[in-house]
Amino acid sequence: MSDPFDGVPAEVHHAEHGPPDGPAVVLSGSLGSDLTMWDPQVGPLVAAGFRVVRYDHRGHGASPVPPGPYRLADLAGDATALLDRLGVRRAHWVGLSLGGMVGMWLAAHRPERVGRLVLCCTSAAPGPAEGWTGRAAAVRAGGTEAVADAVVARWFTPGWRAADPARTARHRAVVAATPAEGYASCCEAIATMRLTDVLPRITAPTLVLSGAEDPATPPEHGERIARAVPGARLEVVAGAAHLGTAERPGRFTGAVLRHLEENP
Repeated sequence: MSDPFDGVPAEVHHAEHGPPDGPAVVLSGSLGSDLTMWDPQVGPLVAAGFRVVRYDHRGHGASPVPPGPYRLADLAGDATALLDRLGVRRAHWVGLSLGGMVGMWLAAHRPERVGRLVLCCTSAAPGPAEGWTGRAAAVRAGGTEAVADAVVARWFTPGWRAADPARTARHRAVVAATPAEGYASCCEAIATMRLTDVLPRITAPTLVLSGAEDPATPPEHGERIARAVPGARLEVVAGAAHLGTAERPGRFTGAVLRHLEENP
């Protein structure tokens, strides 16, 4: 299969945890996040013996911000280059939202690099391109501060935000600190991606996790992925919106561990 990635990879910021000889698990986050979104998952994965690699997408967190627009293949190329630098030929992939889209791309185009696959609160077809290009234009004009409140309102249920305003504020601060060019260019990567046609190519054992109250990628998005990926399973987590790994960490982490520890 020819390589659709032909760009120069960005040397993305990452952190490693756990035994260096353990099975590698990559944690790939959402649009507008940084690698701290995975804080609840790191400890349990390390305790289970996994080598955990989490990273910031290009244009996010402490990663470089190349000029846009970006393609999903660019983001996947960054992740592949990171694994190459770390000497990891094959890794399990746990991705949420944008991170799940990158995981689907890799599992379809680079199946030898992906062991088991977990797709959290994500979509293979997340709405009209105009919505994403419009958001990109709004962020370039007003910065990520202009969209931070709306993003966090989609990430968490109203009850969770009211019950934990301090953590809500921390997540909002991460969104507002995301470079405008990085956020906007990743919006453009989502606008131009085409994943529905390649889902049947995925051979990695796949678990799809959806939040029952996710307004950004409702459970029907997960259902469509699970129907298209051969052998995939779907679980819908009650009481979770879009950033379900933070809102319902016990349920999401438990499901991830059960899937990663299943026998082939």
